[in-house]
Amino acid sequence: MSRILQKPQSFYESFNRKPSQKHTTHYCPGCGHGILNKLMGEAIDQLNIQDRLIFVGPVGCGVFFYYYFHCAGISAPHGRASAVATGVSRSHPDAITISYQGDGDLAALGTNNALHAANRGERMIVFFINNNLYGMTGGQMAPTTLVDQKTTTSPYGRSLDNDGAPLRMAEIMALLDGPVLVARVAVNNPRNIRQARKVIQKGFQAQKEKKGYVFIEILSQCPTNWKKSPLEACKWIDETVSRYYPLGIKKDIVEETPSRSRRLEKSTFSRVAKTLKLDKQEETLTDVSSLPFDPISFKSAGFGGQGVLSLGMIFADAAMKKNLHVTWLPSYGPEMRGGTANSGVVISTDDIGSPVVDTPNLLVAMNKPSLIKFGPLVPSDGWLFYNSSLIDELPDLKASPFPVPATEIAKEAGTIKVANTVFLAVIAAKSKLFTLDELSMLLKEYFPEERVYQMNLYALKAGFKLAENL
Repeated sequence: MSRILQKPQSFYESFNRKPSQKHTTHYCPGCGHGILNKLMGEAIDQLNIQDRLIFVGPVGCGVFFYYYFHCAGISAPHGRASAVATGVSRSHPDAITISYQGDGDLAALGTNNALHAANRGERMIVFFINNNLYGMTGGQMAPTTLVDQKTTTSPYGRSLDNDGAPLRMAEIMALLDGPVLVARVAVNNPRNIRQARKVIQKGFQAQKEKKGYVFIEILSQCPTNWKKSPLEACKWIDETVSRYYPLGIKKDIVEETPSRSRRLEKSTFSRVAKTLKLDKQEETLTDVSSLPFDPISFKSAGFGGQGVLSLGMIFADAAMKKNLHVTWLPSYGPEMRGGTANSGVVISTDDIGSPVVDTPNLLVAMNKPSLIKFGPLVPSDGWLFYNSSLIDELPDLKASPFPVPATEIAKEAGTIKVANTVFLAVIAAKSKLFTLDELSMLLKEYFPEERVYQMNLYALKAGFKLAENL
């Protein structure tokens, strides 16, 4: 009896989730999470792998793992634990990565991430807790809810016609080539708990030996949301749940699978820099002594496809080469192609607190909707440039507007796509931040193809010339 009641060494001595419950878990009475946690802790102790663990937990009843397991851990967004665990596993190839997910999390929001992680054979062990519903958020229907089972969002029971059949995730995972061990266990009675202990032990052993992806589905009782007593919930798993979700090993190729390693799994900063071509010494531009506004809160806005995002990016890049503090924040959503888009750039001689540009003191409006939306936000002492080729009517404005026939000039250059370069030149000349030679050099990096570069160079020169009269 003393062995059964002994707390795993991989647990903390006391739990600080709730001050009144320092020696027990926060789970509801009769919940299966606590039993599963203890089985995991025992296996971790027996294999002596506590110092190699990295635990990933998303939203759900098991999210508070860090109050119990004395190991490294990270919280993931809802449904994204498998994706986060992939990054953790690949960046720490010698670690044992645990993804602990519920049925709403893995089988609904995270199905895509979970399936592809399994198919790639990522080195991780996934504990998939199946209690037929969303436990933490009130007992809503999940992809694993049984037919006719009542939940808060299926008060008349799950319907095949309306909701389809429940997902058997273990069977789905077993069809993939990547996993080395797939099993379904339960924690509702002593016999099932003993079997679960063996499977969990084998799953962790496979991880210790770097065998690959392990998926263990656990049928867990949820008396609170099932509206049953703990005893009734345990019986319901035997009499009903396990009939649709049969227990057992669905796939086991652990023994014949060799230890796996990935090419270049232990990368270095120099290798990453070389791959991204960041190892070359960048040429900096002449520093500036002052800015027209400090900070410059710049917003470029227009139709998707007009280059408003790249205008902001090039402007920000040029400022970085001047050793200035810079942020760039794009905003486009689903409208990037043909709808509206904008980017905000903050440039300062000091640290920048936020990249958000709510009140621009420098605005480029490349179409009428953008001018109407952002123009009135520019203060009276700000600079407002608008595309006079497309805008023939101005709203009420505080700042004096500067017309720039950017589209017409761009057509002369050979393509309307360089209208943003015209604005870049006008801003540079007006602010005296960049010279024509400096921007010419920078555009050569962005547009190495000679024909494209020459069109941008034409627009750049035309913009500088136009700025002389603004």
